[in-house]
Amino acid sequence: MPVPSTPLRKLGFLTIGLFDEADPRAGHESTLELIVLGERLGFDSAWVRHRHLQYGISSPIAVLAAASQRTSRIELGTAVIPLGWENPLRLAEDLATVDVLSGGRLNPGVSVGPPMHYNRVRGSLYPDTADAEEFGYPRVRRLLDLVRGEPASDFEGVEGVEVYSRRVQPHSPGLAGRMWYGAGSLRSARWAGEQGMNLLTSSVVKAEESTDFAEIQLAQIRTFRAHHPDGDRARVSQGLVVIPTDTATADQRARYEEYARQRAPRTASPQGPARMMFAPDLVGPAEVIAERLSAHAAFREVTEVAFALPFTFAPADYVQILTDMASRLGPLLGWHPAG
Repeated sequence: MPVPSTPLRKLGFLTIGLFDEADPRAGHESTLELIVLGERLGFDSAWVRHRHLQYGISSPIAVLAAASQRTSRIELGTAVIPLGWENPLRLAEDLATVDVLSGGRLNPGVSVGPPMHYNRVRGSLYPDTADAEEFGYPRVRRLLDLVRGEPASDFEGVEGVEVYSRRVQPHSPGLAGRMWYGAGSLRSARWAGEQGMNLLTSSVVKAEESTDFAEIQLAQIRTFRAHHPDGDRARVSQGLVVIPTDTATADQRARYEEYARQRAPRTASPQGPARMMFAPDLVGPAEVIAERLSAHAAFREVTEVAFALPFTFAPADYVQILTDMASRLGPLLGWHPAG
């Protein structure tokens, strides 16, 4: 197939980082090894999900700090950190610290909303302030201001041998330009654009003006750019579930196809009271996936992707999928390996 008229400029991947409760180190090591492999294959970015009280990465910043010391080039992102679990000041310190350690490669993605199962965790998370906590956009603005170097204190100076700063330390000047918002609705896409953030759009969106996934995602991307200071140059990364099978074994192909088959019913219509739409998983030879992506209205609007890896596969499966993405699918989309 011919290379698309707008070549893919940045190729990334996203992983949840599952682990066994009886041996959590092995799972975390596997995630780090996957990021190292991604850099070796020429991927531009590696992203980790955030899972609290589950058997996935609960502390992505800590994991990415470790990854920053095992890699030298690949960008490291979070997709996404739910800010309802975070103190913006403390998170700003952690983000800046890891960005400094990585040499300016951190891409923090965040989202808003109450923590999942809030009524069950509020006593542990916010025992004294549960009813007073604000989980909307102001929480993101607090984080953005602190990352940008706005004052966190009204005091700076010396007390004895201690030296104090008004702003978060360390301060990483380029980090603010690499802050992403995970949007699923037109309202959140518009808000992210107005804040000058970058946009993460995934395989889950809210059905508002259509029930066609690609049309919904396209509308969100265009709304975001219409309200962003950079207009059409504003950065958007798309994150569909993509599983190339070119070098997969017969057993792997069968499992991948069954995985997609079981998840297919939820893609047919909006799900739940929030009317969430799920994108179909793309499984098959790289050439077939490339053709389907080239026909995807929202994909044609972006030059960056962070393809999501399925949650429950084995490490060997991820190695095969990433290798096929980098060596076969990416070039069909006009992408060239970094480094």
